[in-house]
Amino acid sequence: MRVLGSSVNVGNLAIGAGIILLAPVVVPVVAGILKPLAKNAIKGSLLMYEKAKVATAETMESLEDLAAEAKAEIADDGDEPAKPKKKAKGAKAA
Repeated sequence: MRVLGSSVNVGNLAIGAGIILLAPVVVPVVAGILKPLAKNAIKGSLLMYEKAKVATAETMESLEDLAAEAKAEIADDGDEPAKPKKKAKGAKAA
């Protein structure tokens, strides 16, 4: 049985009414299930973020130590850092 034109019929209205009537019961149940899942996902993300921050800080510290050691060796040896050689005029690149 069609009501209000071709797109709305009694079956669709019954389904819509059933959803409206069941929503107050279903939504809290679904929310009760999804909230702990969402909270655990957020906690896991925060823990991974903190571990990544620590790993990044440790890596940066290692790189800074290596750079400081290299600078100290240069200063001790009196060597200058290698400078790129200038091309002679008219020289062709290989």
